[in-house]
Amino acid sequence: MTGLDPMLVFDRATLRRRRERAARDWRPRAFLKREIASRLVERLDDVRRTFASALDLGSHGDEFATALADRKTVGWLVRADLGHGFARLARGPAVVADEEFLPFAPNSFDLVVSAMDLHWVNDLPGTLVQIQRILQPDGLLLGAMLGGATLWQLRQALTAAESEIEGGLSPRVSPFADLRDAAGLLQRAGFALPVADSETIEVEYDNALSLMRDLGAMGESNLVVERRRGLARRATLLRAAEIYGERFALPSGRVAASFEVLFLHGWAPHESQPKPLRPGSAARRLADALGTAEQSAGEKAGRG
Repeated sequence: MTGLDPMLVFDRATLRRRRERAARDWRPRAFLKREIASRLVERLDDVRRTFASALDLGSHGDEFATALADRKTVGWLVRADLGHGFARLARGPAVVADEEFLPFAPNSFDLVVSAMDLHWVNDLPGTLVQIQRILQPDGLLLGAMLGGATLWQLRQALTAAESEIEGGLSPRVSPFADLRDAAGLLQRAGFALPVADSETIEVEYDNALSLMRDLGAMGESNLVVERRRGLARRATLLRAAEIYGERFALPSGRVAASFEVLFLHGWAPHESQPKPLRPGSAARRLADALGTAEQSAGEKAGRG
């Protein structure tokens, strides 16, 4: 081997093991997934349409189904998760499946939802292509994944502590996608009418060490392939917690942790969907609507 595969960012084997551990005592750690699933269902309510068959990709403890409650929006819901333990927690049909190699036939579902799962995929464009393929024409993808501004406070504290104590840096918090790239990824994967937006969820902890313990219990701690192996130095973690408290303490004495959530919304193409106008087919000129003079792109604008 001459080097790591550039597409291999996350250690998926470790992710699977952590998912299995997290499933053993998931309920006390499910608060963030419950909140994200609830917000996803609110967005589904805005669609004002029913879906006969749906896939919950990354089902965890069945939080999306719980948030649906007695709504009639979704008919048959299949759960899929990388971990056997989470698949066993489902209260309906469930499969163990890898998000990078989806085991479903084309046109299998009217709806695919995914809450707090896609941020651990190495080839996100490839997975989005697979999701588009398993959707029926005019089927909907509604996803929520952690974004690049997630845990920015922890990144700062760990960077400062490691530089101070160990004299160098290693990836301590996994990288996530940025909002500015999200809609483009949907479009590249063949989705029509792609939309992406973000919300930030603020969570309070007693201290940074409590946050780090919670991330580990949720299976959401660092999975970068090139991360430093072995246990982190105790002195580094304690110093990071101290820095975190100094920089990000709340009036209550607790600390805040930010989770940026990217919401993805895209449709599998269908002939009934709105199409962009053909270039040059507009009935009116934009210059007329704005009350200005039209300027050729090849001319230099003069001063007024």
